[in-house]
Amino acid sequence: MIGFVVVVGAAERASAEGLTYLALVAVPALAALALGWLTPAARPRRALLVIALFALAWALPRDLIGEGAALVLTALSCVALGVLLASVTPPRWLGAGIVAMALADTALVVSEELQKPNSALNAAHPAAGLPRLQGATFGSAVIGYGDLFVAGTLGALLALALGRSVQARGAALTAILALAFDLLFFLVDELPATVPVALTLIVVMASRRLRSAPSEPARAPAASAARRAPADRQTAPASARPPADRRQTPAAQ
Repeated sequence: MIGFVVVVGAAERASAEGLTYLALVAVPALAALALGWLTPAARPRRALLVIALFALAWALPRDLIGEGAALVLTALSCVALGVLLASVTPPRWLGAGIVAMALADTALVVSEELQKPNSALNAAHPAAGLPRLQGATFGSAVIGYGDLFVAGTLGALLALALGRSVQARGAALTAILALAFDLLFFLVDELPATVPVALTLIVVMASRRLRSAPSEPARAPAASAARRAPADRQTAPASARPPADRRQTPAAQ
């Protein structure tokens, strides 16, 4: 997370044109890593799909098909970054970083510090009609690269730390929370898209703690019963034993 912040800080000092060319090179490379090596269903030959997606994004820049192809490329690059980051960062630190990023994002949006740089970045395009990959546009909706990056990081964190089934449930919960959160667009023009992602992480971790809490006391009686078991098997005292057969043999008589 510290490394990512350093990279973002250096990128903010660059021009919007420089960022769009950086994304033009880095996004397809990272997307190829995601398709070819870094995800469970990855196969090296699937990395070639990046070429087709890039071609669609270049040929149809103002069509939903071209915008969708560019969106897939950008999202896949965030998946690759998320997997790489989750592989080297302790889960608690990474979870805290996701929540901290959401809080910072909310503060910047509320204070209207992001509107001007976002507008400049969204307006930047590479030459020759090459696709703009430093963000994602689909119809009238626009989302920043950082928002997709946080979502990709959460997915990688859940998959590596808790399993793919938890990751799938987290993805569904993120979609539901995002749709509900987007209702605020009736009141405002810009929202911090990192908030539903952070809320998903909080809900998942809280639900896991609630499910594991009842099992802690349940193990105590079993342990105490196990400790009492040896005492239960002790030999009864001599006074409590049944009387022995005192019949004498004929020789004794």
